[in-house]
Amino acid sequence: MSTLAPLPSGALRIWLVGLAVYFLAVFHRSSLAVAGLDASERFGISASQLSSFVMLQLVVYAGMQIPVGLLLDRFGARRILTIGTVVLIASQSAFALAETYPVALTARVFVGLGDAMTFVCVLRLVNTWFPPRRIPLVTQLTGVTGQLGAIVAAVPMTWSLNAVGWTPTYLAAAGLGVVLLVLLIVVVHDAPDQRRVLGPRMSWPVVRSSLSESWRHLGTRLGFWTHFTTQFSATTLGLLWGYPFLVRGEGRTSAEAGVLLTVLVVAVMAAGPLLALFITRHPWHRSDLVLSIIAAIVAVWTVVLAWPGPAPLWLLVVLVVVVGVGGPASMIGFDFGRSFNPAHRLGTATGIINQGGFIATLLVVIAIGAVLDWRTPGSGSAYPPEAFVWAMSVQYVLWTLGMLQIWRLRRRTRAHLLAEDPTARERMRDLG
Repeated sequence: MSTLAPLPSGALRIWLVGLAVYFLAVFHRSSLAVAGLDASERFGISASQLSSFVMLQLVVYAGMQIPVGLLLDRFGARRILTIGTVVLIASQSAFALAETYPVALTARVFVGLGDAMTFVCVLRLVNTWFPPRRIPLVTQLTGVTGQLGAIVAAVPMTWSLNAVGWTPTYLAAAGLGVVLLVLLIVVVHDAPDQRRVLGPRMSWPVVRSSLSESWRHLGTRLGFWTHFTTQFSATTLGLLWGYPFLVRGEGRTSAEAGVLLTVLVVAVMAAGPLLALFITRHPWHRSDLVLSIIAAIVAVWTVVLAWPGPAPLWLLVVLVVVVGVGGPASMIGFDFGRSFNPAHRLGTATGIINQGGFIATLLVVIAIGAVLDWRTPGSGSAYPPEAFVWAMSVQYVLWTLGMLQIWRLRRRTRAHLLAEDPTARERMRDLG
C-alpha cells in the first residue's frame, strides 16, 4: 500500500488562510438571505427590486469566472485573493451604510466581484501546495467547509439584525475581512519556493482558442449542465428566497426559518464527502448519481408545493436536506471537466463549468421576484402563500432543460469514451 507524500512546509497553514477567505466570501454572498424582508423595508423596494441585489451579484460572479481564471494564471493566487478581500471589505461596508436603493445595489455588485476572486484562487493554492493524491479530498473539504459561511449568515445574522440593526451588523461583517487581509498578506505564498509567481502574458488569439476548444469538448458541456441543474435550487434558497418562502409562504417563525436554512447548509457539508467517495469508486455512474439527485429534488419540491396549506415542519426539513445535497452534487461537474480535458485547458474548462449553476440561479432569482410581484396584490413584501407556489414552480423549467441536456451529453460522452477505449466501461464501472 503506497503512502501519501509529505506536505510542503506551511501548506496546511496557507490552505487554512485561503479557506478562511473563501469562508468570508460565502458569508458575504449569503448575508442577504435572512435580511431580504429588512432590505425591502429599509430601501422601500418591491420583490423584483430585491431580486436585483442577488441578480447583479450573480451576474458579476458568473461573468468574472473566466477573466479571473486568466488573471490568476497571469498574477498568481496571492495577489488576486488580496484584491478580492479588499473589494469585499469595501463593498460590504458600503452596503452597511447605504440608505438608498442605487447605493446598496452598487455595493452588492462589488460583493459579487470580490466573491468571484476567491474560490478559484483557493483551488489554485490547493493544486500547488498539496500532493496529487491529496488534492481531491482537500478540494472537497474546501467547498464543504467554506459553506460554513452560509451558516454564519443565517442564525447569527438573524439575531444581530433583530438586536442591533442593519448598519452595525453589516459593518461588523465587513470588519472580519480586515483580520483575514493581514493574515493573507503575511502567510500566503503562491508556491513552496516562491512568495509570488507571475505567469506569461496571454494574447487574445490564445484566449479565444482555449475558450472555443474547451466548450466544444463533451466533458466540459456535461460538467456545465451538471453544475447548472444541481445547484440553483439550494443557492436560490440560501442566497435570497429561502427565508421569505419559509416565513411568508409556509408560515414559519423567523427562528424556525433560520434553523431550516442552517439545516440546508449542514446537508451541503454532510453530503460532500459521501458524494466524493461514490464518484471516486464508481466514476462510470457519476451521471446516474447526478440524475438521481435531481429527480429527488424535483419530487420533494412537488410534494411541498402541492401540499394543502403550509407544509409540516418535517417535510420542510426533508426539503432543505434533499435540496442541500444538490450543492455538492454540482461539484461533480468539475470532476467531468478534470476527467475529460487536457491539463493545459483545465483552468478554462473549470471557469466555464463554474458559470453554470450561477447562471441558473440568476434566472430563477429573477423569475421568482417577477412572479411574486405578479401574484401579489398591491405592492410591498406581504407576499401571500399562493404567490410562492407559483413563483417556486419556475424551477421546473430549468430542471427539465438541464436533465435533458445531461441525458443527451452523457450518452454522447460514454459513446466517445467507448470508441476510444472499448474497455473503459469495465475499468470505470467499479473501482471500489
